[in-house]
Amino acid sequence: MADTAGICTPEEVLSFWFDELQPQDWFKSHPELDSRCEQRFRATHLELARAVPAEWRATAKSRLATVILFDQMPRNMYRGTPLAFATDGLALREAILALQAGADIGLSVDQRSFLYLPFEHSENLVDQARSVTLFTDLGDARHLDYAIRHCEVIRQFGRFPHRNTILGRVSTPAEVTFLAQPGARF
Repeated sequence: MADTAGICTPEEVLSFWFDELQPQDWFKSHPELDSRCEQRFRATHLELARAVPAEWRATAKSRLATVILFDQMPRNMYRGTPLAFATDGLALREAILALQAGADIGLSVDQRSFLYLPFEHSENLVDQARSVTLFTDLGDARHLDYAIRHCEVIRQFGRFPHRNTILGRVSTPAEVTFLAQPGARF
């Protein structure tokens, strides 16, 4: 641990995400995993949401850890609540800074995909277009398919309808119809 307050290092985030977890754990709802994420990373998430220390931007991998901490961890720690998306803007900012620094170069396909996910999670069509470009360049058909599907939802609705209930937004009749379709929720 970085200190006695329970603040983790970037290496601890990456070790947990890429070594302790399996790829099938990354995008599934597992209450036990959600609890583990909250216990291990909540204090770090809250601390970095206040200010990102230089060590979390010092290397490509530390930048990746920062993005995972802001983008993926809240989806586990705060699943089903508005807090799950509360640091999406911070994740996007860190992803933009990471790309400007060339931090994606040299990372594995899986690592790069997590660096690019904040663009895919954005409810802004410009960010969505960049997501599709990034995932096209990544060359992984599975990741690209998800990027395209996310982009189409934003193009159609201007937001992710599956977040409406959690965020207290009223769904339009078109969104209700869309959400009733199989596979409409990510």
